[in-house]
Amino acid sequence: MSQQTQHDPHDVFAGPDETVSGPAYLANGADWDQVVESQRDRSDETIVVNVGPAHPSTHGVMRLVMEMDGETVVSLRPSIGFLHTGIEKNAEYRNWTQGSTFVTRANYVAGISNEAAYSLAVDKLLGITDALPRRTSQLRVLMLEVNRIASHLTGVGAGGLELGATSVQEVCLRERERCLDFTEAVTGLRMNNAYIRPGGVQNDLPEDGLDLLDELIRQLRKNLPEIAEFTMDNPIFKGRMQNVAYLDLPAAMMLGCSGPVLRATGYPWDLRKSQPYCGYENYDFEVCTADSCDAYGRFVIRLREMDQSVNILEQVRDALAASKAEPYRIEDPDLRWPGELTVASDGQGNSNEHIRHIMGESMEGLIHHFKIVTQGFHVPAGEVYQAIEAPGGELGCHLVSDGGTRPYRVHLRDPGFNHVQALPLMCEGSMLSDTIMAVASIDPVMGGVDR
Repeated sequence: MSQQTQHDPHDVFAGPDETVSGPAYLANGADWDQVVESQRDRSDETIVVNVGPAHPSTHGVMRLVMEMDGETVVSLRPSIGFLHTGIEKNAEYRNWTQGSTFVTRANYVAGISNEAAYSLAVDKLLGITDALPRRTSQLRVLMLEVNRIASHLTGVGAGGLELGATSVQEVCLRERERCLDFTEAVTGLRMNNAYIRPGGVQNDLPEDGLDLLDELIRQLRKNLPEIAEFTMDNPIFKGRMQNVAYLDLPAAMMLGCSGPVLRATGYPWDLRKSQPYCGYENYDFEVCTADSCDAYGRFVIRLREMDQSVNILEQVRDALAASKAEPYRIEDPDLRWPGELTVASDGQGNSNEHIRHIMGESMEGLIHHFKIVTQGFHVPAGEVYQAIEAPGGELGCHLVSDGGTRPYRVHLRDPGFNHVQALPLMCEGSMLSDTIMAVASIDPVMGGVDR
């Protein structure tokens, strides 16, 4: 469309004297009539395809507005926001410990990573990072790596399903169930765990925790290679993914990409190695890379990273055996969230012994218990940014404290937000069918993108 010298009423972002090259459409799903109207008088054969809002596999609700010339994508515009639930703003109205319950619901597939980034940031503001018991870091690493495997299994399975390879999805879901069963045994929940909290973790391993971990490692060692056998050398699979959704290193850096999307360009950037946290410097593992810059390379990286995560699980298993019965959270009574709750014999509510101890033996203890749960603890005024290597890439948490018992500002930097922005660069000029694989290869979880 030729440039216009007068204000375009369709461009809500243009000033009265600004030169615009065409209409601007909103990305909130309310602009479809404008899109249709703008195409009505065009003389070319370009058509506009509104893909979504839909739920493609398990990535989340996303809308793609594409201009098509036959089967070729001329332009692509992602529309996001359908899963925005105000997680960050809600966390600003709860105490610091309760914030973990909110952030875990952002990227719900890798929620424990959200909890870790948030809790590590709070630990920094409190100045207790170096004072945390070693078992705290070991348990955090344990659950982070189990959750990483579960997240990658979701991404790999969804990618296979979008190719029509249902067997890949079935195997991935089967192995993911093992990870979720272990997660439930440790945290009490399959998802939205709120397990990693400021100052430590919610609870220690159950009595049979190491035995359950041994069985999980054994099953993963046996079954994860099956996924690679289905896919990596399959000619149909390679034909659909190799040289598809190409994104080289300069483009990835320009767009702020990270995780498998960045490492598929050959750049070995992994925050567990480059900026260690939770004691990751004590574990031996490799940073998986590829040099294909395409969807196939990202897929292969996720398969290899799951093997490396199992290596870490084997090492953290031995570390947990050595630290058995040691504290698993900060011992400071002003920061310690009450957690030694014993359940009654009928499995309903707290036991009489626990109630007697809290309510009948120490009035001071009862008051402290009430205040720490209802009010929370004060965090010194300050500002911090903490980044970790989540399954999708660099996950950051920006926190601001005004010295009160709840955050002044909470913001998550989800890697999927940057990767969705890269879709036009990956897809424009390619075929419509390749767009589906581009979405699968970045594995966006729209709950994390929209927050």
